[in-house]
Amino acid sequence: MREQYVEAVLAVAEVIPAGRVLSYGDIAALLESGGPRQVGAAMSVDGGAVPWWRVIRASGMAPQGHEARALGHYRHEGTALRGDPDEEPVPGRAPSWRVDMRTARWNPREPDFVLIDAIAERLHAADQLPSADTAPMSVPRDGLGA
Repeated sequence: MREQYVEAVLAVAEVIPAGRVLSYGDIAALLESGGPRQVGAAMSVDGGAVPWWRVIRASGMAPQGHEARALGHYRHEGTALRGDPDEEPVPGRAPSWRVDMRTARWNPREPDFVLIDAIAERLHAADQLPSADTAPMSVPRDGLGA
């Protein structure tokens, strides 16, 4: 995973306000790069440094394996939930509660878009820089030779 992509994903996660969430796919769309799996992978690299509980699956499910910790954050921040978060957890089964995506999904305003666009522009600018891994190979006009 490219460091620039991870940094961009984490920067967007930091901008999400308390009590609001974005899906992995939402972040990919805002960055115009990658997809939900790539965003999830980036969050797994160093997501602990940002409010990770605000980046979730489109279904409203909290990050897998972190549901109990995420629920504490959701309650503290007043994030809208649906289902019964007080239901006793069943080992090996996903919790019955979810974040209410209709209510809790963050809709950035213009100043937020200015910041997010700047993050995306830095990411795309980094994509344009040649590196040892991505620099195009050049072939002499007379061929590769023997």
